[in-house]
Amino acid sequence: MAGWAIAVHGGAGVDPNLPADRQEEAKQLLTRCLNLGIDALRSSLSAIDVVELVVRELETDPLFNSGRGSALTENGTVEMEASIMDGSGRRCGAVSGLTTVKNPISLARLVMDKSPHSYLAFSGAEKFAKQMSPIHMNGLPISIYAPETVGCVVVDSEGRCAAATSTGGLLNKRMGRIGDSPLIGAGTYAGELCGVSCTGEGEAIIRGTLAREVGAVMEYKGLGLQEAVDFVIKERLDEGKAGLIAVSNTGEVAYGFNCVGMFRGCATENGFMEVGIWE
Repeated sequence: MAGWAIAVHGGAGVDPNLPADRQEEAKQLLTRCLNLGIDALRSSLSAIDVVELVVRELETDPLFNSGRGSALTENGTVEMEASIMDGSGRRCGAVSGLTTVKNPISLARLVMDKSPHSYLAFSGAEKFAKQMSPIHMNGLPISIYAPETVGCVVVDSEGRCAAATSTGGLLNKRMGRIGDSPLIGAGTYAGELCGVSCTGEGEAIIRGTLAREVGAVMEYKGLGLQEAVDFVIKERLDEGKAGLIAVSNTGEVAYGFNCVGMFRGCATENGFMEVGIWE
């Protein structure tokens, strides 16, 4: 095995006029989350544990559009969604329509681990959360600034891949709208070969089953990770704008986007580390 690798994102499609202090804040948060994941990987935490840990940190900070930073719907309410997938055995969990759960990604993990289902939504997901003692319920202080979705992908030193994605959804979205983030194969996918988390125009990502497509072209076309990411961004988005981060089971890390910037960071066991926003 080539060792562990990790990547994080805080959304694609960045305002080109984003103030410099906001850019710096975003880079600092991404760096902090990367270092959290690196420390966990060095402590031999499994890939699935690391993606949950890192996305929880991203949800808890109000800077990006997930958890505390979630965008508001047309009614001024919050409808958060998230999904998580363990490439070992292709186990997954997803949630939508959450209004009072502090860390949607951890509820998605509990759906995967503690329920017979893969996906729970709205009142059913909230009821399940109340039955699960580790989940914290609260009234969230909401910030209006909401760039985009957050995500993390990890391959651990044993070659196990995992992916996790969490979002507050579109600003001013119609009530009940579900995007790509909680949809396995669209916003999130992990299998034996790779782990992928997407961000951008949800409807375009759903139509292109973007996350699964990366694994599919690696498997069926024999492409390498970065080749697969580039192919999918170029050939599967039609007119849509999006980005994604990915890791492979051999310790590679890759990302791609076709829009103005993507908040992102990545690191590998051999000491490589990068945090960026623009091309």
